[in-house]
Amino acid sequence: MFVNSRMLLALFVSVGAACLFASDAAFAQASGCTMERVAGTSRQVMRCAEGVTIIAEGGARFNVIDRNRDGRLDAVSLRNKAVLVDVDRAQRPDGFEVVTPQAIAAVRGTRWAVDVKSGTTSVFVVRGRVAVGRPSAGRRVTLNVGEGVDVTRGSGPLTVRRWPAARAAALLARLGQ
Repeated sequence: MFVNSRMLLALFVSVGAACLFASDAAFAQASGCTMERVAGTSRQVMRCAEGVTIIAEGGARFNVIDRNRDGRLDAVSLRNKAVLVDVDRAQRPDGFEVVTPQAIAAVRGTRWAVDVKSGTTSVFVVRGRVAVGRPSAGRRVTLNVGEGVDVTRGSGPLTVRRWPAARAAALLARLGQ
């Protein structure tokens, strides 16, 4: 039986295969993406033809998601550490999401960082706008450039804050920015 890249991607996604950038170059190629390690670091970069670039901090654990099995990534399910996501609005008018245990960050075209640690998801916007809410529903907030939010489990309101330069710089430095 002939297996094309869409079928392979659907198989990986349907069985919940973890994409830990460290060893899954075949998976990236099957989904129309390329992966490379950033020389001298533990960071890795996944670039997808459909306008999505993901920079993962060394040791980040996540799965890539193709919900409708069309061979295009729709989301990343991040479990720990940080990723920086850059989405080209012209190529991805349907948007992209990063899903964590505490939050869902969704965009139509932007650049943002998401960090998961100690039961908190932190989202920071570098370019564009990002809608953030809890997976269990509730009120969403919209972040603009320079703003961030820390999301924990529970139902309390989400508070948007302009991040201090030092906090933003520390997170972005972990991602090589």
